[in-house]
Amino acid sequence: MLQTLYDYFWWERLWLPVNLTWADLEDRDGRVYAKASDLYITLPLALLFLIIRYFFELYVATPLAALLNVKEKTRLRAPPNATLEHFYLTSGKQPKQVEVELLSRQSGLSGRQVERWFRRRRNQDRPSLLKKFREASWRFTFYLIAFIAGMAVIVDKPWFYDMRKVWEGYPIQSIIPSQYWYYMIELSFYWSLLFSIASDVKRKDFKEQIIHHVATIILLSFSWFANYLRAGTLIMALHDSSDYLLESAKMFNYAGWKNTCNNIFIIFAIVFIITRLVILPFWILHCTLVYPLELYPAFFGYYFFNAMMGVLQTLHIFWAYLILRMAHKFITGKLVEDERSDREETESSEGEETTAGGVVKSRPLVNGHPILNNNHRKND
Repeated sequence: MLQTLYDYFWWERLWLPVNLTWADLEDRDGRVYAKASDLYITLPLALLFLIIRYFFELYVATPLAALLNVKEKTRLRAPPNATLEHFYLTSGKQPKQVEVELLSRQSGLSGRQVERWFRRRRNQDRPSLLKKFREASWRFTFYLIAFIAGMAVIVDKPWFYDMRKVWEGYPIQSIIPSQYWYYMIELSFYWSLLFSIASDVKRKDFKEQIIHHVATIILLSFSWFANYLRAGTLIMALHDSSDYLLESAKMFNYAGWKNTCNNIFIIFAIVFIITRLVILPFWILHCTLVYPLELYPAFFGYYFFNAMMGVLQTLHIFWAYLILRMAHKFITGKLVEDERSDREETESSEGEETTAGGVVKSRPLVNGHPILNNNHRKND
């Protein structure tokens, strides 16, 4: 049974164009070709990335946070209350009004005190500013190094300038050591992100992030199996070109450097739109959809690879919408926030804040930690 599934999974017609077999991709005459077994190394490398990340955050990101004066807000802890804690852990973090009234009777607290307890308790579970800064620092460092290394790998290749050369001689295209390590390191890093996603800062697009990481791992793995390496290196470099800008904007936001953060965000938005909504669909996706059909009939691998590309492109459109909405708020002078994060709730009652004269003023609550918070006091 297992052997049958194994044989069907590696059936040439799934992975390779017609009239080609795995024997055509065996190493010969000093030429080395991609093999599925090469990817085994990515799992231990992913664990190594997690170890490196731990020490990086401890000995590099934490001192950097202190240097940039990243400060934590004082959080008031929710007083111990067994009834409210049990509801919080088992039923939900934001009780409805009917549930607040019931909990008020059960705990002997007023409705306002119950609401305040849940606000404080939710704030306790939110990640600290230092944790956010260290995570952004790690990703910024990797994405920047990966982008520079990726460009060094592909900038002298003919297919970087002429997309048709991506498929020249396909699939009998050998690999060189720089391509091998570029793939292994990128794939290992995304494995490490998937492994750590449960402990990382959770944002509103948590599900989309999981889909993105899984789709990226599948896309990179498949492109390695099917020898779509030239297209794969272009896609990886394209993605890394804007990610480090976003992470650096987050870092300066957490440090309170308003002007620097805002300026970097504008650059990030421009680069993201150009690379993800122009170059990727009209150059890269066109290259993977149209040019292969000039050489061989469509096969399963062709459809599967482009389907994964479609998933990524859909996510890019979703994130571009959030970015443009944030950019619009920034241009119109409104508070610009990270649409994906959770903002810490205030001690005042939900939807209200007290003015200096003691008057209660209505104020809408906003979920989302600011990426571009124009209310920072510190200017650079």
